[in-house]
Amino acid sequence: MQAVDKNFFTWNDYVTWEGRWELIDGEAYDMSPAPYPKHQRLVGRIYRELSNTLDCKECEVYISPVDWKIDEYNVVQPDVALFCEEPKEQYFSKTPPLVVEVLSKSTAKKDINEKFSLYEKNGVKFYMLVEPNSEIVDIFELKNGKYEFQKKLTCNDSYTFELDECSLSVDFNNVF
Repeated sequence: MQAVDKNFFTWNDYVTWEGRWELIDGEAYDMSPAPYPKHQRLVGRIYRELSNTLDCKECEVYISPVDWKIDEYNVVQPDVALFCEEPKEQYFSKTPPLVVEVLSKSTAKKDINEKFSLYEKNGVKFYMLVEPNSEIVDIFELKNGKYEFQKKLTCNDSYTFELDECSLSVDFNNVF
């Protein structure tokens, strides 16, 4: 995955593009080609785990592609995210309390660097990075405006996310 151009793009540009894109600090990222089947299988299993354990009606787990329009210069499509709003447009506008990104060769650098900073800056409480080949998961929690590493997990572990609105969990034995 690489930047399309060094031009500065906005939401108005984004909505005219065909295919799947993300916009981070005005830089356009092409989301093609489609992810590997293992990536999608993990995304689906994480979605199922989170959805099955979610204990509130105010929030719902979504799977990509869905747009989170942060502002005019930032639009992302997290692999899995918990949103606690009923969108009025074709995108979400409120910060999700939980975002999951499953790494791939084409997105890992962006997910670990640009998205990490973007999510931290915009108040995503929990950020989960999943490495499909090594089957390792890193959990970060936002504390005092900065992500703190919480735990490195494997298929033998589970993790519960405690949020103001609700809680939900993942048993990674059911994911890997």
